[in-house]
Amino acid sequence: MKPVNVALCVLLCAFGSLSAQQSAWQPSPGHTQIPIWPEVPPDAQQAPGPEVVTTTGNEHLVAGKPWTYISNVSRPTITVYSPNGKNTGAAILVFPGGGYQILAIDLEGTEVCAWLTTKGITCVLLKYRVPNTGPSWDQRRGVYRNTKSSMALEDAQRSIALVRSHAAEWHIDPQKIGVLGFSAGGHLVAEVSTHFDQRVYGAVDAADRVSCRPDFAVALYPGHLWITDDRFELNPDIHVSPNTPPTFLLHAENDPVDSVKESLVYYVALKEAKVRAELHLYAEGGHAFGLRQTRLPITRWPQLFAT
Repeated sequence: MKPVNVALCVLLCAFGSLSAQQSAWQPSPGHTQIPIWPEVPPDAQQAPGPEVVTTTGNEHLVAGKPWTYISNVSRPTITVYSPNGKNTGAAILVFPGGGYQILAIDLEGTEVCAWLTTKGITCVLLKYRVPNTGPSWDQRRGVYRNTKSSMALEDAQRSIALVRSHAAEWHIDPQKIGVLGFSAGGHLVAEVSTHFDQRVYGAVDAADRVSCRPDFAVALYPGHLWITDDRFELNPDIHVSPNTPPTFLLHAENDPVDSVKESLVYYVALKEAKVRAELHLYAEGGHAFGLRQTRLPITRWPQLFAT
C-alpha cells in the first residue's frame, strides 16, 4: 500500500472513533486568533461543511492520551503565544499535520507552542486551510492539479509575512523567524522554504511587501516529498536552492504513513545545494507522536532541536 493510502486509512479510523465534537476551534484564554486574510482568502474553496473540532476516542491514543483535530478549515488564522519571562527574540510558526485533510491542533500544535514559549521563543500557530478535497487535488504530490499554488502554501507565505511585519509589536527579531511542521505540515515547511522568491497570491496589503522566507526550518516526519515509488527523486514542486533556509529533519525508519525516504530525498537535495541541514533517523517511532514522550528514544527529539 502506498504511504498516502495508509495515511488516509489512519485518518478514517480516527474519524470512526470519536469522544467529542464541537464547532469552530478557539485557543485557550489569553491567546487571540487573528484572521490572516482581511477579506475572502485567495482561491477560496467551498468546504463540505462547517469547521468542526473532534477529540479521538480511547482506541486512538498517543502516549496514552487522546488528541484533537480540526476539519473543514476554510478561514485560516494565526494565534500568537508569547513567552513568559525570557524572550530570545526568535519566533516559530507551527504547521500541524493531518494529511491535508485535518489539523492535529493539540498534538502537533498547541502542545508545541506550550513547549516553545518555555524556551523563550514566540510561537505562532497557523490554522491553515486543508484542501484535500475535490477532483483537482493531487493527494500523492500534495498540490492542486493544473494550478500554480495550493491554499495551504498561500496561508503559510502570508503568515510568515504577517509575523515579520508585526515583529516590533510582538517583540520578535525579524531575522529569527522559523517554521516547524509535522507530516503534511512538514511538506508545507519544505514548500514555504523553497517558494519564497515570489508570492503565489496577489498582494493584499503592506504586509505582503516584506519577505516570506523562513530563517530556519524544522520538518518532522514530513510527507509528499518522495512521490515516485520506483525512483528516488524529490517532488518536482520542491525547488531547493542555495537560499533554502537551514533545515532540521527527523524521521523514524518504521514510519507506516510517510516513508523515511521522504526525509532522505529532501536531505540529499539540501546537501547537494550546500544548504546547512541535519537529519536525525531512528529505527523505531512510527508516525504522529508530536512532543509526547514514550519509551522510544525518538520522542526525545525536542532536546536535539533545542540544542
